[in-house]
Amino acid sequence: MAHTPPEPSERVWDPLVRLTHWTIALAVILNGFIIDDDALAHIWIGYVAVSLLALRLLWGLVGTESARFSSFPISFSGAARHISEAWQGVHRKHRSHSPLGALMVYALWATLTVVSVSGVMLNSDLFPDDDHEYSSRFEADDDHDHDEEAAEWLEELHEGAANLLLLLAVLHVGGAVLESRLSGQNLVRTMITGRRS
Repeated sequence: MAHTPPEPSERVWDPLVRLTHWTIALAVILNGFIIDDDALAHIWIGYVAVSLLALRLLWGLVGTESARFSSFPISFSGAARHISEAWQGVHRKHRSHSPLGALMVYALWATLTVVSVSGVMLNSDLFPDDDHEYSSRFEADDDHDHDEEAAEWLEELHEGAANLLLLLAVLHVGGAVLESRLSGQNLVRTMITGRRS
């Protein structure tokens, strides 16, 4: 009985890209659905996520070819063409993210940045909560009221961005599954193994 030779594959995603992708995804799931917002774990998971995001952005400048920003530039016209071609059953091979996938990646990164920065600011000394005494610069009533308004606005920004991040994450997963079906390439498996057939 003849053995079918294994289908040749190429490396697409290096270990650092895969590590940051899946760890950030886990952090979003934990902080979005499982860990209580007031828990210390929520804060530390947020620090891990923003640290990995910073590492991934640095890797986008100096990393492997498919990990670099130059391999998946922002292109609205390219994304529109990608949608049109997918609708017609035409599937181009992309070295890195497809144009539509690139837009999603940048949207996720930007939203995660807003969530992380606002979360760090909320847990800094700039906005002490009711359990902490205000320093002398916050003792005046006007300053105290202004600080509370700023904290409320920042908290709303944090929650709104977090909800948007969860929505984008769901769309990202749905898009990856749909693209996998249309193109015949299992994008989820590729992000796990780093290789594409």
